[in-house]
Amino acid sequence: MLDFDRSPFLILWELTRACELACKHCRASAIERRNPLELTTEQCVLLLEEFKEFGKPLIVLTGGNPAQRPDLYEIVEEARTRGLPVAVTPSATPLVTAEYIERLKHAGVSRIAISLDGPDASSHDSFRGVRGSFAWSRNIVRWTHENGLPVQINTTMWKENFYRFDEMAELVASCDPVLWSVFFLVPTGRATQDMQITADEAEQVLMKMADLSLTSKFDIKSTAAPHFRRVLIQRHSKQPDDARSATLGGLRSAARVGALRSYQSVNDGKGLLFISHVGDIYPSGFLPVTAGNVKQDSVVTIYRESPLFQELRNPSNLEGKCGRCKFRVVCGGSRARAYGESGSWLAQDNLCAYMPPD
Repeated sequence: MLDFDRSPFLILWELTRACELACKHCRASAIERRNPLELTTEQCVLLLEEFKEFGKPLIVLTGGNPAQRPDLYEIVEEARTRGLPVAVTPSATPLVTAEYIERLKHAGVSRIAISLDGPDASSHDSFRGVRGSFAWSRNIVRWTHENGLPVQINTTMWKENFYRFDEMAELVASCDPVLWSVFFLVPTGRATQDMQITADEAEQVLMKMADLSLTSKFDIKSTAAPHFRRVLIQRHSKQPDDARSATLGGLRSAARVGALRSYQSVNDGKGLLFISHVGDIYPSGFLPVTAGNVKQDSVVTIYRESPLFQELRNPSNLEGKCGRCKFRVVCGGSRARAYGESGSWLAQDNLCAYMPPD
């Protein structure tokens, strides 16, 4: 049970913004070539050393396409030698081969996360902007299993695919993952407001996720939709109106929502930390407000003491219906979406359909 005021549960680290895909929703607005101002290998190693002060947070190496970094294997090895669990989220491109996955395994990677955003090639490839991406994603899943590594599937829910949730669930099950992370699009980077689904549509998806959690062989989590915890409590808790159900311990043990999850709700700046390719420190990759830079600031000090991070971790600061909601501690709404829609990271999250009483 981490104290989120002291340590993040999850560190997302954008090693590069270079990527061969052209995804419609890309948070990073990925570029063709690597930025010469990216953190060097030596700076990456120093940062890993500092991460040790947090304990053992899960580090996710992402991008862009982290496969664009020739020192990726070295970074994974350095994390392993420090006892830090590290996952990699490669883009589905020919840079990622069976040999690439095998090398990552020997370097010490703990999980490979692959994106599947449509139940078939046409829908997925259209979203990712490159023909063949769907097939390559399936190849990476197969190679990961062949190397005995856990697979995580990431899926972005947006207006063109949310109604195909059941088809997506079948596809994900066929990939035999340990975790399905369902991301609810945030208007930032290339993603625009009109790409989002409505609050009622999001509620329908979250209820399907909650019900699937009772029967699936894999864990299920939401990204940028912390009200999934509220939906789980309302549908599966023995005391659905009790705010003490804020931890997963308040849910039926049958639900597959805990094995790879934090015991409390992770949100922007609360159990979550993001490092950009040039070292900027953010509450998350979808909340583009920097609190410092690792080249001159202590990431530990920034996370623990930055006014931005402290404000985000205090649910009493929330505004609108999020501030009135009895689930504000367990949920808190997506601070990134609030910022993307209103310019304030404390505003209400309009993707939540729940209306607390006045």
